[in-house]
Amino acid sequence: MKRILLILAAGMGSRYGGMKQLDHLGPSGETIMDYSVYDAIQSGFNKVVFVIRKGFADDFRKKVLNKWEGKVETALAFQEINMLPDGFTSPDNREKPWGTGHAIWVAGQVTDGPFAVINADDFYGREAFEVMAEYLSKNSGGNLNGQYAMCGYQLANTLSDHGRVSRGVCLLGQDRKLKKITEHTDIGRGTDGHIVSHHDGTTLGDDTMVSMNFWGFGTDMFSHLEEKLRTFLSRHIDQPKSEFYIPMVVDDLIKEGKASVKVLQSKARWFGVTYKEDKDVAAASLRKLVKEGVYPENIWFTD
Repeated sequence: MKRILLILAAGMGSRYGGMKQLDHLGPSGETIMDYSVYDAIQSGFNKVVFVIRKGFADDFRKKVLNKWEGKVETALAFQEINMLPDGFTSPDNREKPWGTGHAIWVAGQVTDGPFAVINADDFYGREAFEVMAEYLSKNSGGNLNGQYAMCGYQLANTLSDHGRVSRGVCLLGQDRKLKKITEHTDIGRGTDGHIVSHHDGTTLGDDTMVSMNFWGFGTDMFSHLEEKLRTFLSRHIDQPKSEFYIPMVVDDLIKEGKASVKVLQSKARWFGVTYKEDKDVAAASLRKLVKEGVYPENIWFTD
């Protein structure tokens, strides 16, 4: 059975100050993305699709794809500003792609089975890939018929010490089904130590469940994305900083009764590189996992 990992790697890393997806953080020059691919393969995924910018393709093939040749099937999908549904043209003042929902939509032509979605610069942990692979394995024929999944994380374990972050705050119902997801774009600890969503002043608990963009979908999601992207563009195409986020799409589908999302539980550790100052923390965390035997010293020279 085909199980696909879709890695969103087209971001320019503006807050970080560089192409953080290719920073060498592991003891043998591994990137965070390399550990995600390794964990995915170990968990039963058999194809990896990378969403990147087209101008980055040659370097990406040399620095990323070549390392995984013979170990897993790979493919590239390109996210460009002018890649829009028929009938829409990107305005001249648009400077960045259209967000995570758009990034998944452009990968539709090379994604031919049930798939998981992650960010390239986030470390999700082996257990998260295992529970997602198990969920996708229950699917037949690549179409989950709106029965999707998400790996959730506690908010306190996803913050940066070096700046505020954006998170999709989740409200759960019975059987750990996602009822609602609300995008908060300015989260950090206040002077009193409490976690605050600064754009509206909401105080959030340390154990608040949040989305870190680790989703599980069937190929039916692409038709939903096409419809929602058209609606989004008809309303926001002239807003140069507007973004089509995947949590917004999922939230709409839940409200419309077109999808349900099971929030999967695992003991996976999460960390990421949002700001340049996060790099040393991430590298230290990876060294610790290698020392604990979770990963080999060099992930490319193992069976």
